[in-house]
Amino acid sequence: MTIADPWPDAPLAVALGDPAGIGPEILVKAWLARDREQLPPFFAVGDPRSVEAVWSGPVHRIHNPSEAVQAFGRALPLLSVEDGGEIVPGEPNLEGARCSLDSLEVATGLTRSGTASALVTGPVSKAQLYAIGFTHPGQTEFVAERCGIAPENVVMMLAGADLRVVPVTTHMPLSRVAQSLSVEVITAKARTTVRGLQRYFGIAEPRLAFAGFNPHAGESGALGTEEIDFIQPAIAELQAEGIEAVGPLAADTMFHARARSGYDAAICLYHDQALIPLKTLYFDSGVNMTLGLPIVRTAPDHGTAFAIAGKGEAHPGAIISAIRLAAQAVTQRKLECYPA
Repeated sequence: MTIADPWPDAPLAVALGDPAGIGPEILVKAWLARDREQLPPFFAVGDPRSVEAVWSGPVHRIHNPSEAVQAFGRALPLLSVEDGGEIVPGEPNLEGARCSLDSLEVATGLTRSGTASALVTGPVSKAQLYAIGFTHPGQTEFVAERCGIAPENVVMMLAGADLRVVPVTTHMPLSRVAQSLSVEVITAKARTTVRGLQRYFGIAEPRLAFAGFNPHAGESGALGTEEIDFIQPAIAELQAEGIEAVGPLAADTMFHARARSGYDAAICLYHDQALIPLKTLYFDSGVNMTLGLPIVRTAPDHGTAFAIAGKGEAHPGAIISAIRLAAQAVTQRKLECYPA
């Protein structure tokens, strides 16, 4: 989907993530590429020292998101959230984790209030967050809670140029996946995916392709019965509702170029089944988008990369794609009349 101007009226809020990670660097690079990449106005939310640690360019501190649009052409707008701890790129600490959480809280609140048009979240360290008492599996669940949505009612979609994947289960041990599957869980994720494709991508009748759980999609039960027990009944239920759904397909043959042209989103059963093909094809530009929220939320599909933080090596492709997709989704939502 490509939507030209006009961009959203309000700027996008970008939480910088862990101040010791690559979040500040990639956002600076995105701002520097704003004209070439035709990016809409956005502002950073985080500790200004994390930006100063990796860049000596112009930063304009704002107190209200409305100030960001005017400043955007000449400086990186930044709404300051400071924790007071030492910031050294590549050396995470607990103060930085608290700052990343505070930044996420502020950016989410601004987006919920409508003063920011969408939320883009930079990479955080879950290990550091857990160490300060963070109880959510990740940022997705935190944002969902702040929006009043149960975590099980949101969907994590990973998107590249010609591939969108949705893992039915996300951050859980592989040994627990099979027992977590049910017709109800699969159909719920699929319905949320359909609504998201309609609302944010302008696809009136989305086509879903379901991956099999077992090798060769179970070989009619010879290699496992999850396809027979859960996936086939879920597909039948969705088809009865008028949703175009096919599968279960052998996961090792559904991600080549010809196969990808036949569906709008692939519904996968577990984390790596979805993320391996997406990251293989779009490692530097993949976007994590949360469906089922009352706000638009995207994120670069990579981590903090502490090993290269502060070295000038971080690639900004994914944050650029996340900003662009968030803006396009906001614009598309205004154009279409699909339910949330």
